[in-house]
Amino acid sequence: MVAMPFAKTQPDLVFLHAPSVYDFRQRAILYGPISDLVPSSPVFEMYPIGFTTMAEYLERHGYRVRIVNLAVRMLEDPDFDVERFLARLDPLAFGIDLHWLPHAHGALAVAELVKRHHPHTPIIFGGFSATYYQRELIEYPQVDYVLRGDSVEEPLRQLLECLRTGRLPAQVPNLTWRDPAGQVRENPLIYCPANLDHVMLDYRYVVRAAARSLGRNLKDYKPLQRWFDYPIMAALSCRGCTRHCLTCGGSAEAFRLLHGRERPAYRDPEQLAGDLYRMAEVSKGPIFILGDLRQAGDEYAERFLEAARGFPGPVIVELFDAASDGYLRRMGETFSRWTLEISPETHDPAVRRAFGKPYDNEALERTLAAALDAGCARLDLFFMVGLPQQTVESVLATADYCRRLMARFDDKRLQPFISPLAPFLDPGSRAFENPQRYGYRLFCRTLEEHRRALEAPSWKHILNYETAWMSRADIVESTYEAGLRLNRLKEEKGLISAAVAQDVEERIAQARRLMAEIDRLMEKCTPQELERELMRLKPEIDRANTSTVCDKRELEMPIEGPRLRIPGIIRFLVREGWQAVKSKLQSSNPKAQAQNTHHATRNTQHASRITHHETDEL
Repeated sequence: MVAMPFAKTQPDLVFLHAPSVYDFRQRAILYGPISDLVPSSPVFEMYPIGFTTMAEYLERHGYRVRIVNLAVRMLEDPDFDVERFLARLDPLAFGIDLHWLPHAHGALAVAELVKRHHPHTPIIFGGFSATYYQRELIEYPQVDYVLRGDSVEEPLRQLLECLRTGRLPAQVPNLTWRDPAGQVRENPLIYCPANLDHVMLDYRYVVRAAARSLGRNLKDYKPLQRWFDYPIMAALSCRGCTRHCLTCGGSAEAFRLLHGRERPAYRDPEQLAGDLYRMAEVSKGPIFILGDLRQAGDEYAERFLEAARGFPGPVIVELFDAASDGYLRRMGETFSRWTLEISPETHDPAVRRAFGKPYDNEALERTLAAALDAGCARLDLFFMVGLPQQTVESVLATADYCRRLMARFDDKRLQPFISPLAPFLDPGSRAFENPQRYGYRLFCRTLEEHRRALEAPSWKHILNYETAWMSRADIVESTYEAGLRLNRLKEEKGLISAAVAQDVEERIAQARRLMAEIDRLMEKCTPQELERELMRLKPEIDRANTSTVCDKRELEMPIEGPRLRIPGIIRFLVREGWQAVKSKLQSSNPKAQAQNTHHATRNTQHASRITHHETDEL
């Protein structure tokens, strides 16, 4: 698309988050347990946290940004008319995420609708999958720009400035675009910041943006369908990874291949601690601290824990491997309500090592014991189906290992979970780049192949892989059987009620019956007959699509009383309003403006300081 000047009303940029499959309301797809262990539903309605960091960064630099979670709007209102809604928008540009590959269908479909109603408005794509498939993506007629890399806040600002002024974006780093002659240009991938001190994952931006519309657009900003009931938030410790998990698109190798990142970019530990307090000002929900804090070294972890000491809210922390008694004891001294998550993936150390996690069960079990002794409120263990060297027998042996763990520790805080590696191996991961070497067979390679795969009638046929040890059918059946065994174990040990266990068992049985019926229909029906028969089954399929192998509520931390902190929200909005008034008054006074800039710089430098007063307020 040829760059040209735009004179449009605000907002300057509208971020759109699509459901995984755009027309999921008109399709009957058995998604199975692919989203059981994440906060989202099977349409993956949770928008990437990059929406929030980019929006905050752009607004800080004078742009007005709106986030619209189309997936949530479509889930909550069966009659929500997406096309009519999009037609009424009129920004300078649209931004659509293609972060993880399960959004290949929905993202492209929404872009097509936008382009139909706004043929002259630029559409910008970004995200991990957009970066990987940038050359294929730019060939779709509804895509004008692709921003590559893991940190595009500043390149996006530069691109919007070009669109405002009509300049060609030839100097915008990390950008793939078409010049006036229609030639595809790939600007150098050179913007890869060494730290994250320039961005802020601040959920107060959502409060501010919603208040701007007097609350009319609040539902557009919801990260999840159930977010008001369970307002989970994330604190971003880094971009990048030091680990080498075989199938992960966020591994060290994937970051190097996709984003040119040789080492992770970390957020200043004191600022990270300050992020917790800023989030807790508006919500009582748990805060998930993304990334193992030890990646940056023991000193980094210690600085963060010291700065966050006494934080009273619930937090979730994760480990990428076994941890020392001292580290977990320090965690318990810092937080009063903390959940620990660790993903050993399998009971078998050989399979775990082949996956890229070289620690044994002895180290794992020492870590579990130390975490429980340190006072964690919950200890979540995550296992996976679809690993290299893993057989059906190995999957079921993992369920047996969980029984042994429960017998050894006899502690209801220990919660095991299992789910499939689904629906896709991540592009950029070692397994995706060299599948034969690691025992994988891929059914999809291109973006278009993955887009079409998402239209398949069941998750067995959506999977983009099988292994040398398990077929897609094996992966499906062993997932259901292992889930059934864990469900019965958790009921036996009192982790879940008999009613919850019965509901899960019935959904697993229903999912198995539906999978067999869908396979039978696919063999005997014409495409038209298949569609008709699937729609007949849609009510049953929809009921079987959530909490298949466990109840999603098992993952939630308890929250007492109102979920949102209304007094804190009001105080924040009052401060924001007063700052806006002061800024307007001082903009006409150069001396005051200079003094204000000096104070703003000092305030930014010290924004992460935690005071006892702030702690008492929370």
